[in-house]
Amino acid sequence: MQVLRKIIAWASSLKVAIFLLLVIALASAIGTAIPQEEPIGNYLEVYGKHPWLGFINGKTLIRLQFNQVYSSNWFLALLGWLGLSLMICSWRRQWPMVQAALNWIDYKDPQQLSKLAIAETIPTAQSSQGLNQLAVHLQKKGWQVKQKSGRLAARKGALGRIGPPLIHLGLILILFGASWGAVKGQRVEKFLAPGRSFQLLNREGVNQLTLTLNTFKIERDPAGRVEQFRSTLELTDQREEDGEIREVSVNHPLRIKGMTVYQADWSLAAITLQLGKSPKLQLPLQEFPQLGEQVWGLVIPTNQNGKEPILMSVSSEAGPVQVFDEGGQLIAGLRPGGDAQEIKGVPLRVVDVIPATGLLLKRDPGVPVVYTGFAITLLGGFLSILSTRQLWAVSEPENEYIHVGGLSNRNLSGLANEMPELLATISNNELNEAAFRRA
Repeated sequence: MQVLRKIIAWASSLKVAIFLLLVIALASAIGTAIPQEEPIGNYLEVYGKHPWLGFINGKTLIRLQFNQVYSSNWFLALLGWLGLSLMICSWRRQWPMVQAALNWIDYKDPQQLSKLAIAETIPTAQSSQGLNQLAVHLQKKGWQVKQKSGRLAARKGALGRIGPPLIHLGLILILFGASWGAVKGQRVEKFLAPGRSFQLLNREGVNQLTLTLNTFKIERDPAGRVEQFRSTLELTDQREEDGEIREVSVNHPLRIKGMTVYQADWSLAAITLQLGKSPKLQLPLQEFPQLGEQVWGLVIPTNQNGKEPILMSVSSEAGPVQVFDEGGQLIAGLRPGGDAQEIKGVPLRVVDVIPATGLLLKRDPGVPVVYTGFAITLLGGFLSILSTRQLWAVSEPENEYIHVGGLSNRNLSGLANEMPELLATISNNELNEAAFRRA
């Protein structure tokens, strides 16, 4: 039993909590530095050539679950350990402090008051009336007063004592919600061209909703830099005939059926070409990372035997489309919607470049719990600011004294500055009594 108590005391210690917070912060930094939830092949290729920190290759990185830090077993274990530490600390320390703060302490002996942080002795011949006058004044000032024969106890701001336990409760809910979302959450990333759609299936494989991309616009500033992405989606429920039109943009996600749709990325899906007087041909584009970041293109032949191919590359839906020969020489630059140019003896015209939206769909059941935890934590932080003041007064009629003592967990100087006003109530009562006797 003694060993168990030592383990509980160690698990709820401040040093352990600080250590866990540092380890969790370090793990979060790793999750920020390393791209998360990407295909395993990407890690093997990238970190196989250039190990992370010089010695962690792709296989080691995957074995340590650095590719999915926030849903890894060891990270969830750290969150669980921290949550358990907070719960034990709340049970062993915070809750007894709240109980002690809510219980009234009854001081009967003047010697007890002399040991408090603030202690004063007021001479008075009318001690009972002085206590009554003090009680009335305290109640007017918003104090709670409990009066007994020859003594009183008062307190103000006792609600502030429940602030720290609320902070602990909020942090526990945040940890639980984050862990629940990491285990039970879903994440899907889709690229859609206008007119394309995909279905959202439940765990039984039944279609719940069909998302169709109607339009996708990229807003740019005069210099050509991207300012905003906007996707217009048509949401069709299988139980309804007509779909609902909704817009998604950066920082303005769409929430529907427990899922959140984010405007996360963009790409170029296809290019529409016209060779001479031929019909318009829509050809898919693919990424060419060897040409640079966010560069798409395709290779097409210029004669029937497939020889003398050309490479067409583009990095923006507005163009230009650059054309290279098989030797890598730039031979033309075409604008979408512009005039045709003769390339390898063939008139070639770019009709348009079709962009694709990148949508990130996330289902996180822990989000409401996390938001609730944040709200409780903020409330607890606000209440913790409130100072709890306590005051006691004990009369000593045989020596014609009233002894007053006070405590405050915060801003003790504020209570000390307020004491003269409170004690003046007793002194004024004595002066009033003397004036009455003279009259």
